[in-house]
Amino acid sequence: MESISIGIIKEGKVPIDHRVPLKPSQVKDILERYHNVQIKCQRSDIRCYTDSEYAAAGAIMVDDVSDCEIILGVKEVPIDMLSEGKTHFFFSHTIKKQEYNRELLQEVLKKNIRLIDWECLTNKDGQRLIAFGRYAGIVGAYNGLLTFGKRYNLFHLRPAHECFDLDDMKTEYPKVKLPPIKIAMTGGGRVSKGAMEVLNGMGIRKVSPAEFISEYFKEPVYTQLNTRDYNQKIGGGDFDRDEFYTDPHHYESSFLQYARKADILIAGAFWDPKAPVLFDRLDVVKPDFKIRVVADITCDIEGSIPSTKKSSTIDDPIYDYNPSNNRVESAFADEGNITVMAVDNLPCELPRNASEDFGKEFLSHILPNLIGADTDEIIKRASITEKGELTEGYAYLQDYVNGH
Repeated sequence: MESISIGIIKEGKVPIDHRVPLKPSQVKDILERYHNVQIKCQRSDIRCYTDSEYAAAGAIMVDDVSDCEIILGVKEVPIDMLSEGKTHFFFSHTIKKQEYNRELLQEVLKKNIRLIDWECLTNKDGQRLIAFGRYAGIVGAYNGLLTFGKRYNLFHLRPAHECFDLDDMKTEYPKVKLPPIKIAMTGGGRVSKGAMEVLNGMGIRKVSPAEFISEYFKEPVYTQLNTRDYNQKIGGGDFDRDEFYTDPHHYESSFLQYARKADILIAGAFWDPKAPVLFDRLDVVKPDFKIRVVADITCDIEGSIPSTKKSSTIDDPIYDYNPSNNRVESAFADEGNITVMAVDNLPCELPRNASEDFGKEFLSHILPNLIGADTDEIIKRASITEKGELTEGYAYLQDYVNGH
């Protein structure tokens, strides 16, 4: 049986990311299950797991993993850490032609690297097989409630990144004492499921969208909104999900009916720039627009939510949006502002838990196809580059690579 060497690279992107693609016990599991696999781990002082834990699990600790055939990382690999002719796994942030990573993709091609993007690993139905979305939702919802508590001086929670792990963070939940507010949450995927774990864990009751709009409650409640709940066909008619995702130009937002009732918005839905925005600045200045805290997990800058003017950081997660002048101000600057939490790397706040879930999905869905027969072409579909060229599915990136 042919031997395979897998390397776990030290995360080199700044700001520092403490997550890992595999935790030590998962390394041990792979080595016990696949006797032809060797795992090397580049020494690192920033991981959420120590070098000694990886060594105890059976990984070979090295200063350089460039001799490994397959190299696993989380964030974009700095250009000077790319290994020529190897297979690299990381979130490349290039498939939407992100300007800031053009040079990275150019260098990947120049070095004949097979780039496999975690985001592109899907099943035959196009559903993602591996992601950090659940923990983005968990931390995003927690941060949203933390922000509301700070804005109105109701309670004070430890930031998630100051908690050892999710269990430690849950010990903060009893501090959350809410008036009978309403929370609107968008999305139906991993992110929203993670957010609901937190809201349910805090004892916040879930109600239907219709109840959310029409009824008064003596306790805090939340509702989960799917695309059909806040988009309507222009001129009337039934919502057609397939039509909406194929050609959303026939639709307009109907979100304001919820914005007039909600105190907090937790935004966890994917947004296509061709689709209607949730609301615009002129909506925010209307006297019946009620939302005053936005936890934008999606963090689409200048996207579907006008208050998300920039991303924020784990160390400085909150800012205010002044709808009168369309500008960002310091947090809690004015009662008329919207307070925004738009951290763009939320899973980093609970790196141990997020890494554990990610590694489980790697072992279940990705590794068997990587070292065995790629029967469902999972690896093939996610390969952006190979042998110095863009693969067929990503040929549309050629003009981006060329600088156009």
